[in-house]
Amino acid sequence: MKIQGKMFLWLSFFILIMAVVYGVWSKEPVGTTALFLAFGLSVMIGYYLAFTAKRVDEMAQDNLEADVADEAGELGFFSPHSWQPLSLAIGGAFAFLGVVFGWWLMYFSAPIILIGLWGWVYEYYRGENQNQ
Repeated sequence: MKIQGKMFLWLSFFILIMAVVYGVWSKEPVGTTALFLAFGLSVMIGYYLAFTAKRVDEMAQDNLEADVADEAGELGFFSPHSWQPLSLAIGGAFAFLGVVFGWWLMYFSAPIILIGLWGWVYEYYRGENQNQ
């Protein structure tokens, strides 16, 4: 995490220089403001990463002698047979089509989205997958 913190802090320094150059050169307030906001966000992320790097154990990416396999491990649990993302995608597609064709289509997409979201959250609390 030390490396990422330093990278974001160097990036924020670069963005600050570019914001000043852009602001002086173009005299355009919107882009200058956006660059200064990007500078602020980059400083916040870099400070957070540098701050938390002091409180956690050294990771493999901070060790110059580390191998690629040192950071390997379980990434998490991913459901191998869930149908819920499909229902969420269909509901989301209907919702975005509602923006194009009319807001009345939201009345049909909202229940599909809610059912898909409910099913996805409680997928392993009921039925045959309850004990996984």
